Amino acid sequence: MDQNPKRREEYRARHSSLNLHRNRAFAAESTVYKNGNMFARFIGVVALVVICFGVAWAAHMYFTIHSAVDGKSDSNVPASAKIANRQPISVLVLGVDQGIEGRHDRGNSDTMILATANPQKNSATMTSIPRDTLADIKGDPGDKYFMFRVNSAYEIGGSQSSMKTVSSMLNVPIDYYLEVNMKALRSLVNAVGGVDVNVPFDFSYDWCDFHKGKQHLNGRHAVAYVRMRKEDPRGDYGRQLRQRQVIEAIMTKAMSVNTISNYRKLIDIFNKYVKTNLTFNDMLSLVLNYRGCAKNLKSGYIQGHDAWIDGSSIQVASTKELQKISNRIRKNLGLETETLDNEEIRQNDLNDQNSHIKWDDPQAFTNYRIYDQNSDKPASDSSSGYGKNPDASSSSSSSSSSSSSSSSGGWKFQW
Repeated sequence: MDQNPKRREEYRARHSSLNLHRNRAFAAESTVYKNGNMFARFIGVVALVVICFGVAWAAHMYFTIHSAVDGKSDSNVPASAKIANRQPISVLVLGVDQGIEGRHDRGNSDTMILATANPQKNSATMTSIPRDTLADIKGDPGDKYFMFRVNSAYEIGGSQSSMKTVSSMLNVPIDYYLEVNMKALRSLVNAVGGVDVNVPFDFSYDWCDFHKGKQHLNGRHAVAYVRMRKEDPRGDYGRQLRQRQVIEAIMTKAMSVNTISNYRKLIDIFNKYVKTNLTFNDMLSLVLNYRGCAKNLKSGYIQGHDAWIDGSSIQVASTKELQKISNRIRKNLGLETETLDNEEIRQNDLNDQNSHIKWDDPQAFTNYRIYDQNSDKPASDSSSGYGKNPDASSSSSSSSSSSSSSSSGGWKFQW
């Protein structure tokens, strides 16, 4: 210890002055601490905390959804580049019926809708494809199948087969698929708080009552609403209209602010019931860059003609109808229209030449025939479909017969 009192006092004075100077440098002016500013400071702190929690919650939601969607998707890099560059795209929406009415197999695609979006034109199309439409089934690994109902493509080769079949039938590229198990519809509608639709007429189905006019549907009623067909005077075409109504309503509600809090429910449903080759970034880009397309949405369907082929009811679309739909879709995708040249058109041409089909006759065709692949020879004495090619595998020639099967030449047909 310094024994000199004078030096000790000088040391204290010098350092006290320095400390006071430093404190003044960091201290605010006394006027800042007026009582009137206390409330403003409190609000600022609260706002900062809220923003921090909001950012954290948004980040959590982003990465949760990102993980859920990307974990379920089969990435399609070329198509993703289209979305990133804001180019026109097409999506095939498939509503599949596993688990419905006791089914436990893969099932058929109960709903088929081809949607397109063009952000340059701010336009979109939504085209329903009747499940009974006659089509050349593509995508089977063994190349065993030929002409049959378009919805059977899913049972034969899943979403990829459905995409190839529809793409070939309409001569349009299909970038994405969105496969939704019909069991998800009830949960999806409930998760968004129900949907509002314009019911076209009074009817009852599956213990649910519907009345003409605007009606709010919960999940159970929505499923009944889109599945009823026999009581609709327009048959499957009327059901397609109701399906499009519900799908559009779900999309609108799912993108609204009020349903953001339900994102966990939507993720759980997505994980369990939805398959797609859209990635999370694809979906995010669609929401940000393609939302204007919904303002100019044109919906429609492929109009087929009733026909009885080998004792079974089927819809046959005329060449004129298929060409019209192809032109509409290609134009919205920014593509030049092209004259269709596929198996569906060949079958129509052969029937026009040999059976003199009258497309303007409202009566169901009973003379529409299926011709052998790459041949002008009818497949059998009675018109048939669902061809199995015996050259594709030895098992084809030993297929078991049924009351609704027939055979001729190289093909065996089973409905």
